[in-house]
Parts: sequence; structure tokens; C-alpha cells
Amino acid sequence: MKAKMIGFAILVLVILAGGGYSLYQNRITVTEINGYLGGEKIGLIEDEEIKSILKKKYHLEIHYSRAGSLDMVTADLTGRDYLFPSSQTALAYYQELYGKALSDEIMFNTPIVLYSYQIVADAMEKEGIITKTDGVYYADMQKLTELMMTEKTWSDIGLPQLYGPIIVDTTDPTKSNSGNMYAALTANMLNNGKTVDLNSVDEVIPKLRVLFSRLGYMETSSSDLFNQFLRMGVGAKPMIAGYENQLLEFATQNPEDYENLKDDIVIIYPSPTVWSTHIYIALNDEGKKGYEALSDAEVQRLAWEKHGFRTGNNDAAMETGDMKVQGIPAQITGVMNMPDYQVMKKIIDSLE
Repeated sequence: MKAKMIGFAILVLVILAGGGYSLYQNRITVTEINGYLGGEKIGLIEDEEIKSILKKKYHLEIHYSRAGSLDMVTADLTGRDYLFPSSQTALAYYQELYGKALSDEIMFNTPIVLYSYQIVADAMEKEGIITKTDGVYYADMQKLTELMMTEKTWSDIGLPQLYGPIIVDTTDPTKSNSGNMYAALTANMLNNGKTVDLNSVDEVIPKLRVLFSRLGYMETSSSDLFNQFLRMGVGAKPMIAGYENQLLEFATQNPEDYENLKDDIVIIYPSPTVWSTHIYIALNDEGKKGYEALSDAEVQRLAWEKHGFRTGNNDAAMETGDMKVQGIPAQITGVMNMPDYQVMKKIIDSLE
């Protein structure tokens, strides 16, 4: 009888403890923050594993509206706690309009890459535009830019089934960061491989406008362009510029679809390339909580393993062996500087 009473007492204590913990959990205030972020980061913010870490460990929920890196700076900021663009240019733009941000921190990095198809990569490899080293494709951006400037066609490099001149599709550089950064990289190539400055930009702009005028309609979202590339095939978009993380995330989140595409889709690293720096801008004290939570070591690990974002502020080696996508270098080499903000502003204004 005594043993039964002790057992019953223990059971009651367990129930009360569980109820108390549940009550404690219910009393925890979860902070909800709202802001703008680029489409390439939506998968990360929507990741259930990451959302769980943010809620349980930091009592935080991050809500968002999608916007291009430059568009979000000029959008209505009423009720917004943060901005999460993809470049230093967007931060400089913000500072020009509003002054110094409450805080701004680099959260992730990802290089600008080219996406294409195997038949295109094979043809360009024969022409010496693309080389393959240790299983990784690299594009000589000086040669590729020269091909486009001289209006060489796909047929000229042995691809008569593809229509028109050789172009690299990109997002609208006046609205979206990936297009903006590709424009900067191309401008540097038109400047004999040197970073464009205020002394050289006026000479480069007319050539840059010619190249971009051939693109016609341009998407305003990097994620939209990447999805169109996957859906429409080589005939519609033989080559596009985007972020490295896009294919890495797609392969992880859509393994069956990637399995069907992996022998056809090729990721190519421009040589040189430029880093896209994803900067978290806090607009108020509530917004600062987002940086703290996203800086969590587990979140940073998941950002790379599931979404392809290189974490840290430098070109650190990443573990690539377990990646579903082949041809990913552990380190990104051959990186050149972006033009400064005043030069980028002139380039952006000229392409509007």
C-alpha cells in the first residue's frame, strides 16, 4: 500500500511538472519581426528546422515580404524591422537615403555563377571559353564578354539549334542584386579586367548598355529567373547568371527533380567572379534580434548544408563532399572587387 501511494505521488508530481512546464512555455513571449528579403533566401527563412531553432532558442518568428535588393531600400519601411539584401551596394544605397543603420552585419556570402546546359558547356569548352579543373567548370569572363560584344551567335560556336546571339540572361540590374552584380562584373571585363572607377565608368557604360539592351524583358527576382531557367530549357535560356546557392538548395529541397536534371544542368564559376554579400540591416531594436538568431551556429550550419550559403566573412573552405551537386569548389578563388557605390549608382542609372 505504501509503495502504491509513493508511486501515485510521483505520478502526480510528474503531471504537475509537465503542466507547469507547458504553462511556462505558453507564457513565453514570441517576438515577431517583419522585413524585406531577397527571393533567394526565402527557402532558408521558411525552413522548418531553422524556424524551430529560432522559436525555441530565441523566442523569435521572422516574417517577410519578398523584394529585390535595391527595391527594398526605396520601399515603404513602415512597420518593418529589418532589411536583408544581397550586397554592399544596397547597404550603401540605404545609407545614402537614411544615414547609418542601427546595425548592419554580414550574414552569408555566395558567389555569382553562371548556369547552363551540358551541350553549351561542351561547345564553349571546345572554344576555350570554359575550362574544367578538378571537376569544376570555370568561364574565362574576358573571352565570354568579347564573344558577346562581337555579336557571335550560338551557331558560331557549333550550336545551330540555339537561336540568336550569345547572351547571358540576368535579372534587371536596376532592381535585383544578382543582375546588378553581373552588370558590375561585365563592366569590369569591358574595362580590360580592371575594377571600374569614376575615371573609366563613362567609357564603359555605352558598351554595357548595348549588351543589356539585347536581353529584352528581365525578371526582377533571382529566384524567378532560376525557376524559368529550369522550366524553359536550353532553347529559351541557354545561360543565366545567378547565385551559387540556388542550385545547391534546389538539389537538397527537390532531390527527385534534381536527379532528373543533374546530367543536363551545369554550374560554371566565372573567372574572375564577385561575391554576393548578404547583409542583415536592423531598422530597430526588435530587428536586431534577427541577426542574433540567424548567427546561431546551428542555423549557420544548416544555411550551408541545406541552402548553399557560405557562412563567415571570408573565403573559408567549406565541406563540399556531402553536397548533392557535383563540381562545387571548396574555396572560391579568382574574386575581384566590385566598383564602389558611386560608380555602381552611375551604372544602375544608365541601365534604367
